[in-house]
Amino acid sequence: MKAPVFQTLKASADVKAIVGTNPPRIFRHDSAPQDASRPYITWFVLADVPENNLSDVPVGDRVVVQVDCWHQTDSGIESMALAVRDAIEPHAHLTGVTADERDTDSKLFHIQLEFDWIVTR
Repeated sequence: MKAPVFQTLKASADVKAIVGTNPPRIFRHDSAPQDASRPYITWFVLADVPENNLSDVPVGDRVVVQVDCWHQTDSGIESMALAVRDAIEPHAHLTGVTADERDTDSKLFHIQLEFDWIVTR
C-alpha cells in the first residue's frame, strides 16, 4: 500500500543533483528536521483507496501522494519541481500543482505537486 516515492526520487540523477545524495534531503510525513539543509523535499500520503471490484479482492490501491518542494530561490524551485515531476511521472499521474508560493515563515519558495499512484498488491 506504500507508494515508492522516496525510492523513485532517490533514483533520479536530476533530483539528487538538487537535494544531495548522502543522504538525499527527502523527508516523509511532510516534515523536515528544523536544521535541515536546503533545498529539500517533503512528501506524504493524502489518501489510500483500494481499487475495489465485484468479483475479487482489490488487485491494487490508488495512493494519492503530495510532494512539496522547498528551495531558497525562485529559479531553483522551478528546476526542482520539474525534476520531481519528471522523476515521478513515468510511475504515477500528476493530478495537480496545488501551491506555488513563498512561505512567509521560512522565506523558502514552495511548489506542491499531487500524484495518483497505482500500487499493485
